[in-house]
Formats: sequence, structure tokens, C-alpha cells
Amino acid sequence: MALSAPSPARVFAELASAPGLTPTPTPAPAGGSGPLSPSGREVHVSGSAELSAGPDRARVSLRLSSRKEEAGAARSSVARRLEYIAQTARQRGVPEENITVTEDFSRVEDTYQMEAEVCIIFSDFGKMQHVCNLLIEKLGNSITISPPHFYHTPEAVDTLRQKVCVAAVGNTRQKAQEVCRLFGQSLGKPLLIREEETKEWGGHIDSHLSNSQTSLTLQERIQNATVYASCKVFAVFEIKGKENRRNKLL
Repeated sequence: MALSAPSPARVFAELASAPGLTPTPTPAPAGGSGPLSPSGREVHVSGSAELSAGPDRARVSLRLSSRKEEAGAARSSVARRLEYIAQTARQRGVPEENITVTEDFSRVEDTYQMEAEVCIIFSDFGKMQHVCNLLIEKLGNSITISPPHFYHTPEAVDTLRQKVCVAAVGNTRQKAQEVCRLFGQSLGKPLLIREEETKEWGGHIDSHLSNSQTSLTLQERIQNATVYASCKVFAVFEIKGKENRRNKLL
């Protein structure tokens, strides 16, 4: 999964008790039983992060048909091409469970018509291009390949959510450290980390593509299917006291 670099944290920071002043206990949070920090010396920080993830799957549909005067000839014509398609995909590492075939047999006037659709799911887009190019080269106009539909598996979206939350917490802690160093203090343990807001957007491609959209390049389609996520957190950290000299040199 391709992830963009975290955006700079948008941060508000506040020292609950100014250095050098007599600390006062901080009121307990809602539902709490005591002050967040016994010393009353805390830094309150809010921060955010934003990440993106490109699609990790692509579904390609291939259609083929044959109309013959004899039923067996129509079936045989389609069956030979279906076998070649499946064999080509398997040889390029596509699992059998990622290949689905749907067939439809009918009579049209005095002829028999056999139609089939093959749906192949790829996790490697380079292999997808190679397979599609090879099938077009070998089967020509006897096969129709639709533009790939890119999407995310639930696992990929969950991974993005986890990463953006971790990045937001990391940005928030980094800002808290910067604030403490500004006042010559040392950052302590987190007393509270609260997720304020999470958002997700993008990652949708209209299945009914307009004429202008059908001319999109592969990279443009991947970009259109990219998912974005942002997370804002609020955190309270304990202030341990004066920053020692060794930490200043690090």
C-alpha cells in the first residue's frame, strides 16, 4: 500500500501550570476519580495527521461469445478461449479462487449463441497489465476487456485507519516535546489521549463511466480510487521537571 507522508501537525498547546509557579491540581476529567497529574504540571496538546492509500485490488471483466448453427460448435468455440484465459492467468500467479466464470447459452433464430464473462481479481497491477495485453494480442477482437475497477479490501482500509491514528498521536507527542523544551522542561508519560475526529474520503469510482472517463489512464484510475484518512487527537502529558543536560545534547 502506497502511503503519503504525514502532513504537519495542526497543533494547539497549553501548559496547565507555568514553570516556576506553584502548581495547582488539575480537575479530574469526566468520569474520573482524581486529578490527571498529582503535581498539576501538564501540557495539553492537540494534533492531527493525514495519510492516503492506493487501491490494493483490481477487478477486470472479459466478455466473449460465439454464434453457430450447431450448439456444440458454439460451446466449443467459447470453451477453448475460456481455457486459454484461465491458463494464462494461472501461469501469471493468479489464484484459482480469483477467477470467476459465468456462462449463458441461448437460441437466436436458427442459430445457437454461447456467451461467457470472466472476472479476474488482481493484487499485482503489473501482472494485470501483462495478462490483459497478452490476451488482446492472442485473442484479438474475439474478446472484450473492460477497464479495470480498482478498490480496497477491508483489511487495507483498517490498516490505513490504524496508521493515521498512530501518526496523529506521534505528531501530538512530538509537539508536546517541543513545547516542553521551549520552557526547559522534560516531557513525562501521557495522562490522556483522546481521539477527537476521524475522516475518510475518496476511493470511489462510478461504475457507470462517462465517455470522458473511459479514456482515463491506468494511473488516473488508481488516483481516483485512492482513499484518504485524517485523524485529530487531544492529549495531556505529564511534565516531569527540568530537562537534563544529556537530553539537550540529543
